Amino acid sequence: QVQLAESGGGLVQAGDSLRLSCAASGRTAAGRTFDRCAMGWFRQAPGKEREFVAGISWSGSNTFYVDSVKGRFTIERDNAKNTVYLQMNSLKPEDTAVYYCAASTELYSGRDSREYGYWGQGTQVTVSS
Repeated sequence: QVQLAESGGGLVQAGDSLRLSCAASGRTAAGRTFDRCAMGWFRQAPGKEREFVAGISWSGSNTFYVDSVKGRFTIERDNAKNTVYLQMNSLKPEDTAVYYCAASTELYSGRDSREYGYWGQGTQVTVSS
């Protein structure tokens, strides 16, 4: 099955940047490899529900974001390296959360967490003011 491992989180100050990485391995139950899966980043802050942050189609041609991160975050993928990235610039304290990488079993997926069948363990991002 697909395994996802996030890295790159940490403690930064407001206005700083971080680049999260998510390395994928394995196949979905239907036999799809990473390069045939849409990917997403979600986050969960203390006391809040998990929320969608950014998504990318299997080829990288389609990307979309939650309004609160548009213009600051960029999702991209390198299918040759089985890795998806989240570049986060101009970080704000409200971006503090555990960030999760998720893989879909489809070429294109949306903002609903139920569309993603595989999840990483998460990486903590803390932004101080």
